[in-house]
Amino acid sequence: MHPIILLFVISLLHAYEARGSDTVTPVFVQKGKDLLLNVTAPVKIVKRSDFRWRFNDSNIFRLFDDNRSKIIGPYDGRVEIFLQNHSLLLKNVQQDDSGRYTAGVFGDQNNYVGKYSVTVQDPVSPVNGTVDLLSNSSDSCNLTVTCSTQDSHHINSTFRCDTNTCSQEEGGERSKVTTSGTSLRVYLSKGFSVICNHSNQVSSDEHTTMIRDFCFSNPAPEPRSYIIITIVTVIVVLVIFAIAAFVRHRKKGKHESVVMENTLYETAQVKSVNPLMDQNPTDDAAAPSPSSIYSLIELGSMKSTEAGDTTQPESLYAQVDKSALA
Repeated sequence: MHPIILLFVISLLHAYEARGSDTVTPVFVQKGKDLLLNVTAPVKIVKRSDFRWRFNDSNIFRLFDDNRSKIIGPYDGRVEIFLQNHSLLLKNVQQDDSGRYTAGVFGDQNNYVGKYSVTVQDPVSPVNGTVDLLSNSSDSCNLTVTCSTQDSHHINSTFRCDTNTCSQEEGGERSKVTTSGTSLRVYLSKGFSVICNHSNQVSSDEHTTMIRDFCFSNPAPEPRSYIIITIVTVIVVLVIFAIAAFVRHRKKGKHESVVMENTLYETAQVKSVNPLMDQNPTDDAAAPSPSSIYSLIELGSMKSTEAGDTTQPESLYAQVDKSALA
């Protein structure tokens, strides 16, 4: 009975180890970064056995029972092994480094202490959001946001906004997985912000759009602001009118001053005998007869109609009709 029980216990242990050895941990790493893989159990190297890190079916590193170690050719300079815990550091990973990585002690029996499925990914391309306004009123609007990437993937969704908040309508696409394995999502955040998100397991890019700006680009001012604006406008208009009236008054005063200083012409009676009367009558017939002539007349001092006395010119010219000389 005892040998049978012992064999049963040993078989259970092997089954447990086998089940544990089948556990594969997925790992994602960005292209160009370094990859660190750890062992998941203590490493015990016995005689005629060695510890190995393998990529698919090829060896990367071997550590023998006499503590000699060897890095296999293609990985020389790219791999670093930490002997204190047997971890593997693979530098500057590329797409070709995607695959299955295993660590274990190999000999009469193979004991795995780590299994990984590694996927190397490129960083995602930038994402952009565009808005199409469907309808708009003073208190609500409907619009569509389209999220697109540089590699020609896109999704769109419709949103409805009022003066207080926005909501994402049913229909359209909220998220999808692209052919390259990336995720593209559009969703509402913080009331009026729409987020376009493009991501994978190693990188992410976002674009934020304030959709309220498209609905209420000219919101009505608050009552207090409206009163202040009205008062300022009235004051500005009054100031402009006052300046215009002052300028007009100054111009009018200057014009009246110029008129008073000009030579005064007036129609007057002839005081002195016209010297032209003594000329030969034949001269009148020979020369063209002007319709009027000027005679120098003497004037007395004239009193100004203004508040003070103003001295007028002692003599001035008066226009005299020729008929008055007859």
